[in-house]
Amino acid sequence: MTELNPKSTWLIVGLGNPGSDFAETYHNIGFRVAVELARKFGVRIREHSGPALISNRFEIAGNTAVLVQPQTFMNLSGGVLPKLFERFDTDCDRLIVVYDDLALPAGKLRIRQKGSAGGHNGVKSIISVCGTDEFLRVRVGILPEHPVAQMRDFVLSRVAKSSAELLGKSEAAAVEAVEMVIAQGTEKAMAAFNSLDLREVREAKEE
Repeated sequence: MTELNPKSTWLIVGLGNPGSDFAETYHNIGFRVAVELARKFGVRIREHSGPALISNRFEIAGNTAVLVQPQTFMNLSGGVLPKLFERFDTDCDRLIVVYDDLALPAGKLRIRQKGSAGGHNGVKSIISVCGTDEFLRVRVGILPEHPVAQMRDFVLSRVAKSSAELLGKSEAAAVEAVEMVIAQGTEKAMAAFNSLDLREVREAKEE
């Protein structure tokens, strides 16, 4: 087995809120993607590192990676990073943040290398800690086809049965997107996933 190089550690941070009350909400897509990545690569997210749960190190295409689930609640997500940066000798350049995005329709993903928080408090916290908005993020669309009156109430609600299948596919695509970013580079991953529309796949099956 090839020895992993800790100097090349990627921190894959899935955003969400801790506790069973939030586990099945729209806002916890980042947590669920992290769990699926852990399952795919045969690791567990169970070690406490400050106010975060992390996985043991594992390999993606020769790169060391660690999965992170902040346990601070969403608004303070960035607070877990300084200790992890120090522990793994890495920084915001080796960060991938996965989170839900109301600016994107459910069934769409966006990989971005920089950008504003777009109203997402978890991302806002990370920008504050990093001192820059230049870090990789995988945005998973959650905007439903019907109007959303209260955004906060919506993101903290349980995923509707009518949306569960589509969002499940989006989360699976996000797992693949994270892997491709690390294995093949951001440009190839963006080309592969930023034009993906899982709604079209669903509609084609219904015809």
